[in-house]
Amino acid sequence: MKIGVVGAGLMGAEIALVFALAGHDVLLNDRDQASLDRAMARLRSLMTKGVDRGFFEASEIDPTLARIYPTTELQDFADRELVTEAVFEAVDVKRPVLQALAKITAPSCIIATNTSTIPISTLAAEVPEERRGRFIGTHYFSPVSRMKLVEVIPGFDTDAAVVTQVIGIMTDIGKTAIRVKDVAGFAVNRMLHMFIIEAVKLVEEGVATPEDLDTACRLGLGHPIGPFALMDAVTSSLCVQAQEIMQEAYGERFRPPPLLKQRVKAGYGGGKGKSGWLVPAKK
Repeated sequence: MKIGVVGAGLMGAEIALVFALAGHDVLLNDRDQASLDRAMARLRSLMTKGVDRGFFEASEIDPTLARIYPTTELQDFADRELVTEAVFEAVDVKRPVLQALAKITAPSCIIATNTSTIPISTLAAEVPEERRGRFIGTHYFSPVSRMKLVEVIPGFDTDAAVVTQVIGIMTDIGKTAIRVKDVAGFAVNRMLHMFIIEAVKLVEEGVATPEDLDTACRLGLGHPIGPFALMDAVTSSLCVQAQEIMQEAYGERFRPPPLLKQRVKAGYGGGKGKSGWLVPAKK
């Protein structure tokens, strides 16, 4: 298939990678060439390191990356059969991208959004009615190159045949798809953020430290990563944003804990090389 991905950040670049690994022709778009160059360099580094860990074969690297074509021009997406929007998690940011894709791509093109919390039908409202039957949510998990799960979320108007087709495409690229109803936060994030909120409350109450709670989750619950290491990886600010979206939808049970919001405002939000729960502040 001719695949397009809009947004060359952490998620978008790896979504492009998994399609390229499966042999598809992929266009990867971002606003400027520098962002695309960083994304391609990051993918090469990811694959190179993955060879030593047994995730990739060295012989895969160049052919796979050669199937990803960086472009700053959305007009290049006119011939795409499936396009995934993977830009920042805010309707105001996604709106112009989705509107542009609806104008540029063919009526037969499937437009997918990689939102993690925003209802799909809310985003489908940004494209013309005649395109909503081929609009769908595909929520990947980070790191996309290793995490097998994809939540497939049809909107109110998504055609049943499109849902079946997209689930098949996910299987073909090595993912396991589950169909989820179109509600804020979908399924996994609703469970995850209740867990994260309670973990932060335990720290607020002085019950245990972030380090000990992560150890408890790994050794007592069998989780591969604890909630505080996870927040440091995906950023606490993204967690606050997701919780606020779900608080609006479901009420007080998803209100971000005061300590979590305070740490974000103080600059302890985590992210690569930045201070978080487990990563000490730079002196």
